[in-house]
Amino acid sequence: ACNKEDKQAEKDEEAILNDLSERNVSNAVRHESGIYYIISDPGSGGHPLPTNTVKVTYKGTYLDGEIFDQTDPGQTAEFGLGGLIEGWQIAIPLLQKGGEGKFWIPSALCYGSNPPPGVRKNAVMVFEIGLVDFD
Repeated sequence: ACNKEDKQAEKDEEAILNDLSERNVSNAVRHESGIYYIISDPGSGGHPLPTNTVKVTYKGTYLDGEIFDQTDPGQTAEFGLGGLIEGWQIAIPLLQKGGEGKFWIPSALCYGSNPPPGVRKNAVMVFEIGLVDFD
C-alpha cells in the first residue's frame, strides 16, 4: 500500500533529479533524508548542533526559479536551529562556520501539504545557504 506521502516523495525525487539534470549538475550528493546538496565551501570550525543559534545568509527558490524568501544583501538572519524546518535541521549541520552550500529539499522536509500562507503546497525548495556563524 502506497500512501500519499510516499507518492509525493517519489514525485519530489523525480523533480529534483530533473532539475539537477536540466542544470547540468552532476556532483550533487544524495543525503539519506532525500535532500540533494552541493557544498561549495565546507567552512571550518565545527558543525552546529540542534541547540545552537545559527547566523545565516540564504536564498530560497522553487524549482522554477521563483525566489520566495532571502536575506537582504549584506544582511544575516539568526534562527534557533532546532526550530527550523526539518530540511534546514539536516542541511545546515552539513556545513561548518563560513561554509556555503546549495540544497534541494523534498517537500516533506519543508512545509509539505500544509504550508504557511504564500508558500506553495508540496513544493520542493532549493536553498543556497551560507553558515556565517553559530553559538
